[in-house]
Amino acid sequence: MSEIKEILEAQHKYFYTGETKKLAFRIAMLKRLEEAVIRHEKELLLALQKDLAKAPFEGYETEVGIVRRELADTIAHLKQWDKPKRVGTPIVHFPSVSTIYREPYGSVLIMSPWNYPVQLTLIPLIGAIAAGNCTVVKPSEYAVHSAKVLAKLLWEIFDEKYVAVLLGGRAVNEAVLKERFDYIFFTGSPAVGSVVMEAAAKHLTPVTLELGGKSPCIVDKTADIKRAARRIVWGKFLNAGQTCVAPDYVLVQEEVKEPLLRKMKHYIRKMYRDEPLLNPEYPKIINEKHFNRLKKMLLEQDGEIITGGRMDADTLKIEPTLLAGLTERSKVMQEEIFGPVLPVFAYSDLAEVIRILQKKEKPLALYLFTRNSRVKKTVISKVSFGGGCINDTIIHLSNEKLPFGGAGNSGMGVYHGKHSYETFSREKSIMEKGNWLDLPFRYPPYGKRLPLLKKLLK
Repeated sequence: MSEIKEILEAQHKYFYTGETKKLAFRIAMLKRLEEAVIRHEKELLLALQKDLAKAPFEGYETEVGIVRRELADTIAHLKQWDKPKRVGTPIVHFPSVSTIYREPYGSVLIMSPWNYPVQLTLIPLIGAIAAGNCTVVKPSEYAVHSAKVLAKLLWEIFDEKYVAVLLGGRAVNEAVLKERFDYIFFTGSPAVGSVVMEAAAKHLTPVTLELGGKSPCIVDKTADIKRAARRIVWGKFLNAGQTCVAPDYVLVQEEVKEPLLRKMKHYIRKMYRDEPLLNPEYPKIINEKHFNRLKKMLLEQDGEIITGGRMDADTLKIEPTLLAGLTERSKVMQEEIFGPVLPVFAYSDLAEVIRILQKKEKPLALYLFTRNSRVKKTVISKVSFGGGCINDTIIHLSNEKLPFGGAGNSGMGVYHGKHSYETFSREKSIMEKGNWLDLPFRYPPYGKRLPLLKKLLK
């Protein structure tokens, strides 16, 4: 598409003026974005309500509020993050000074998903601006109302030679991936992530891929079952389960399986009432395609529905649903569920759980409920995953001091807070040599200097 080429040409030209690299400029742009988010808060929350039926509280809690916190943290600390870092220099290079500088990539592409359309568009953008890049933002076409408000917000405050927004569907995605960017940041499914990586490889473009996967939740017999049930229900059914780090299935020690199921049923009813499909605070599935995928999954499941299971095709809502009596071969265990369906499995000992998880793809998150320090250490040391929580779910991604990202099939690269700034910039190493001394030792002819060289390089 000629429009994309023209935008990229304008961005490259603007980037090389050096304006976007100036610290004062970057801070001013972040403040401008902060003011715009505050100014358009009601529109953003309304758009989230239209796209996903998110209550204003949930929209602020999981999207707008997190963005504002990220902006405040970045504005407050960017000057410190941006300072060149002096490092040591081997004596063999005396007299020299070694310094690491950070520089932006240039023009970067941010492709964001539909499930958290505000947060997962603006938090990467904060990092891109903080590092000094120009940016092309491509929101998901599925969250149509949020995409339109985001576009309006960004068009209002930025020239497209600095931050451009592209709206549209698959054709726009395909066209934009044909172009040569200096960095690509993608959030979405592993399947689409592989397409993005393949496109990036043609230009040797570096990427960050924030993907998903089947994130396990382990509950052992020492856990506080009441709190575990409450926190699992909250984390799983937030955004109707359409969360990349939602617990995808529960592995509970068999001694406490029934008490956990009873408590989870209790908290589902307490949080979402007796008729969740009629609850205006309970979110909907994003569109008919995903609703039908989940409907098919539920209709074909071979276990027992403990609670829930009802759905409404008109409102695209599916009740919070607990499943039991399944096996590893069950359909719900063959792909990420990404909806309000939670399978529960019993296990007898931790070694069994470790063996199961080590055979699976590395998940984006893992949650462990235990009061046993040995269990905690074992799981953390023996299972590879992106990140997670002990005795809670989801909340690790709300701490901007923690890097957020996947491992293996669930992604590569991290972001949030300082880590976003570092993701969208690269380290440039400089060694500055003094001119007042130039020992002839390194220059040919070398003669019999090898023994001395070995001593110096020990």
